[in-house]
Amino acid sequence: MKLYIKEKVFSWGEKFFVKDALGEDKYTVEGPAFSIGKKLYIYDMFGRELAFIQQQLFTLLPRFLVTSGGSTVQVKKEMSLFTPRYTIEGLGWEIQGNFWEHDYQILQNGSPIVTITKEWMTWGDSYELDIAPGADEIMALAVVLTIDCVQEAQNNS
Repeated sequence: MKLYIKEKVFSWGEKFFVKDALGEDKYTVEGPAFSIGKKLYIYDMFGRELAFIQQQLFTLLPRFLVTSGGSTVQVKKEMSLFTPRYTIEGLGWEIQGNFWEHDYQILQNGSPIVTITKEWMTWGDSYELDIAPGADEIMALAVVLTIDCVQEAQNNS
């Protein structure tokens, strides 16, 4: 399944839509305009909360908790010299690829769960997520958004 994210460039609180392959809105992602630490909520089109992403404060490197469907996982940036590295604790997922180019995959037992590519030369950030059949779509989306939050936190500090 393919999902598309087009984040808006100028907004007080973050709010954007995740679209399906037909260009229809599938999910809404919202963040409060003012909060201590980054927070994002993922809703279906009926307004039901599907996932919550929250930055953990007072950590040396960016760290976020992702809660979806009763499960909570931790996504954190690891110490590395040249290439960003991330760890997902709680799912058995690994992340590989080129984060500077926004071209990476999330793997489970060596098989891709989701492949992420970023479109350059667009107004705002635009991403394509190719999620494997049978994968947890909401958790995959939430983890990708979390990695984007970690990169944004690093860029703003």
